[in-house]
Amino acid sequence: MVRGERLEGLGESKPACGTALGPLFCFARLRHEVSKRVSTRTPVDGRRKEKSHDLRKEAGQLVKGPGALRGADPGRHQVSQADSSTNKRWHPQLTTMSCVPVVDDVGVCANCGKQGSDVVKLKDCTACRLVKYCGVDCQRAHRKLHKKACKRRAAEIKDEQLYSQGHERPERDFCPLCTLPIQLPMTKYSIMNVCCMKRICNGCDFAAQKRGMLDCPFCRTPIPDNDADTLAMIQARVAKKDPEAIFYLGLKYFFGHLGLQKDARKGVVLYTEAAELGSVDALFNLGHAYDTGEGVQEDKVKATEFYTKAALQGHVMSRHNLGACENQKGNYDCTVRHLLTSAKMGLKESLESIKEAFLRGQATKAQYAEALKGYQDAVEEMKSHDRDEANPNRRA
Repeated sequence: MVRGERLEGLGESKPACGTALGPLFCFARLRHEVSKRVSTRTPVDGRRKEKSHDLRKEAGQLVKGPGALRGADPGRHQVSQADSSTNKRWHPQLTTMSCVPVVDDVGVCANCGKQGSDVVKLKDCTACRLVKYCGVDCQRAHRKLHKKACKRRAAEIKDEQLYSQGHERPERDFCPLCTLPIQLPMTKYSIMNVCCMKRICNGCDFAAQKRGMLDCPFCRTPIPDNDADTLAMIQARVAKKDPEAIFYLGLKYFFGHLGLQKDARKGVVLYTEAAELGSVDALFNLGHAYDTGEGVQEDKVKATEFYTKAALQGHVMSRHNLGACENQKGNYDCTVRHLLTSAKMGLKESLESIKEAFLRGQATKAQYAEALKGYQDAVEEMKSHDRDEANPNRRA
């Protein structure tokens, strides 16, 4: 069998003789077509590879370049290269938690602006009550911005409380028998019965003696007639943690009464214990001790603190002494306000002080008139028939 000669192309070969080479020719033709298709497809694949390479390159430039991905949410994808130099680790919450101070809206955290809800409980600044915070971290972060306003408002609140409270005398200033307020000073117009530690006004004590009742008008206990029995009664009440008895014992040590050796330091210790248990008189005496330096080192600041605590509970002499402290500082408006309060509660010394302030031009005529009227009303409230009879014949 003789094959045909091959010409230039695989498909151009001609059979040398008739039909005997027909199958070989068809096979060669098919092989030529396959080779042609492969040769024509390769450039396309090359272009596809080149195109895909260009896409990957473009995508890499978009990620690394100065712009963000088109159509991407900047809150959910990477930041740009310029931003990444400052924010090395990006977090989507950093765009919402800006920590900008917010003081106008009372329903949001003053530091981060977070709204209060059932889940987020906002708490007031305990000092000023002006702003709210969602947590301790925000409160600390906002401290520098809020410090001055907080201190100013806290001082205003303290003054408001001081001048608005303590205008009524405490229960211990009222006689337990006639239920009238005792005249001032109470040590002059009343007696202290150590058996029950009740202060009885001179009027009720005088009325009881007229009826032949020589025992305690309140508890009917015989009155001790010597210092030893009196001291024993006081100590019995001290053992029961009676704040008035502890204060009274401190008073006797402070001045050296009832046969006790004078010990101002021990007196101050007993004052402190009584004050912690609720004695208002002990607070006043502590203030006086620090004011004068008796039994303790002199400290005007502490004296004012104790006077303030007592005045807030209605102690008249403490209020008067606060006025004197403010007068020494040159705060004449505060002085008059304190003295006006104590004068309306029936203290004659406060009324005289306001009169002197009026003559010096530190108080107005209206303030003096208000103090005079308030004092007269308080004195009228403390009057009684028995007291009028008892005062000239007061028991020594």
